Amino acid sequence: MATTPGFLTDWPWKHLGSFKYVILAPWITQSVYSYVTKEEDERDSTNLLIFPFLLSRMLHNQLWISFSRYRTAKGNNRIVDKGIEFDQVDRESNWKTDGDDQIILSGLLIYGFNTITSGASNLSLWRSDGVIMSIILHAGPVEFLYYWLHRALHHHYLYSRYHSHHHSSIVTEPITSVIHPFAEHIAYFLLFAIPTLTTVFTGTASLASLFGYITYIDLMNNMGHCNFEFIPKWIFSIFPPLKYLMYTPSFHSLHHTQFRTNYSLFMPIYDYIYGTTDKYTDSIYENSLKRQEDTPDVIHLTHLTTPESIYHLRLGFSSLASMPHENHKWYIWFMWPVTLWTMITNCIYGRTFILERNSLEKFKFQSWAIPRYNLQYLLNWQSQAINSFIEDAILQAEEKGAKILSLGLLNQGEELNRNGELYIERHPKIKIKVVDGSSLAVAVVLNSIPKGTTEVLLRGNLTKVAFSIASAMCQRGIQVATLYKSDYEKLKLATSSQSNIVLSKRLDQKIWVVGDGLTEEEQMKAAKGTLFLPFSQLPPKKARHDCFYHYPPAMLVPPSLHNLHACENWLPRRAMSAPRVAGIVHVLEGWIVHECGDKMIDVEKIWEASINHGFKPLPFNAE
Repeated sequence: MATTPGFLTDWPWKHLGSFKYVILAPWITQSVYSYVTKEEDERDSTNLLIFPFLLSRMLHNQLWISFSRYRTAKGNNRIVDKGIEFDQVDRESNWKTDGDDQIILSGLLIYGFNTITSGASNLSLWRSDGVIMSIILHAGPVEFLYYWLHRALHHHYLYSRYHSHHHSSIVTEPITSVIHPFAEHIAYFLLFAIPTLTTVFTGTASLASLFGYITYIDLMNNMGHCNFEFIPKWIFSIFPPLKYLMYTPSFHSLHHTQFRTNYSLFMPIYDYIYGTTDKYTDSIYENSLKRQEDTPDVIHLTHLTTPESIYHLRLGFSSLASMPHENHKWYIWFMWPVTLWTMITNCIYGRTFILERNSLEKFKFQSWAIPRYNLQYLLNWQSQAINSFIEDAILQAEEKGAKILSLGLLNQGEELNRNGELYIERHPKIKIKVVDGSSLAVAVVLNSIPKGTTEVLLRGNLTKVAFSIASAMCQRGIQVATLYKSDYEKLKLATSSQSNIVLSKRLDQKIWVVGDGLTEEEQMKAAKGTLFLPFSQLPPKKARHDCFYHYPPAMLVPPSLHNLHACENWLPRRAMSAPRVAGIVHVLEGWIVHECGDKMIDVEKIWEASINHGFKPLPFNAE
């Protein structure tokens, strides 16, 4: 929002929320009905194409968002290093605030104009005179008027009431290009209407001049805000005047960091004419082109969870990525064809990809994802393929110079790779250290048990984390109960305080420490108000509404950790899973050692180190 919002700041349909799309429903219905019921010579093909064109614009914008976030995470050709935080995501969210409102507005205007005039009906695919006229009118009146309008918007009065909303984003993303108050968008539409209306009224309009011009505006807007430079230098060497006719991402990025320079829309010529070109334009452009990929200190290796999780990734829908996975949106159900297509693509052609980058102090971190789903980790015939993905990721991280690779979610499965030990045996000479975060997971669970607890029920598949938790609780005088004799015997062998391990038939314990394998039937037998504390990486399926479920082992990150604007799976904002935190703590402490297989770090030592570096316990009600 602008610092002092002015008249017509909010969109008229703001109160409709996600249901704002119904505004277009009558127009879409009318266009389809008219096309179906009228005779062939009376049908308006242009009117029928408006809705598919609007959908193509949304897809176009989303592709730019995903590609831009992928490239800026890699680091090569990145322009601005400063991170993005949740407040910017909330302001710019493509599906939550005003990112796609301008597409709805354009649809209403096109439908309305097409209804009141016959000049835009049944347009031909191409007319050279109309295309040339659109180009001339854009280069002349549109660019010239936009330049002076833009300068006016930077005057204190208009800037504080309108344009400051756009400039709240110093680090730009493609979606930033359309984050403006409603009144500002009206002014832009009046400008961009000059070429389109002129061609319509002169009878020279075509689908290429109308839809092509709008697509050009979307393309240049997205490109100018993508925060990575990719326009090669040789283009300007071949045709030097192009420097004045087409801007680059770094050119407009300077406008967001310097504010009082580089005002032009897409053609820098007016900045050169009126002396407002930033003096660092050329150097920023060249330096961005030369920039290499980041060299991360720590890489966290995770994977997809459900087929719909692709939308919750940072590379997917930003508003969904900024919330825990449990917050599903109704429109996801209508995207099943896209979901199915991504599943097939991932299974056949998928490869490990970069999700995001973060930084803390002088260290850099990256998260990588394996294109496999939870279900596939449960299939024995998929184990070899998954292990190959993980092994390749470790070797690739080694080549990049990373010091630590932490294994997230099911990548550290005991049956899959013996908690990561398999890869160390295969490559005993690698310098990178593999961390499964088990020690910190134990510490998190132990410090989540309410003070004064004297008895807990341990349930779920017994892992090295479970054994370690049981042993630590016994040493603290907490009685550990289990329901099954086989688990009881294993725990007795694994713990030194065997007297505190009991085989229980009661289910009235108020604290349940649970892992994978906990059934819904067992949960239904728990007493009302029971607290379930997971020690597994995946949360238990919630079967009770009268009980409490804590998050899987995780911690809140310190405020000094930057560029964190996506939730990690089901965790709340600014929370990280124990393995991910453990990898960071290892490098902060200089622990260049493996923590995989049966190896673990001293639990108290890693907990204290985590707290000292600003990580905090995750409250149950954290948001």
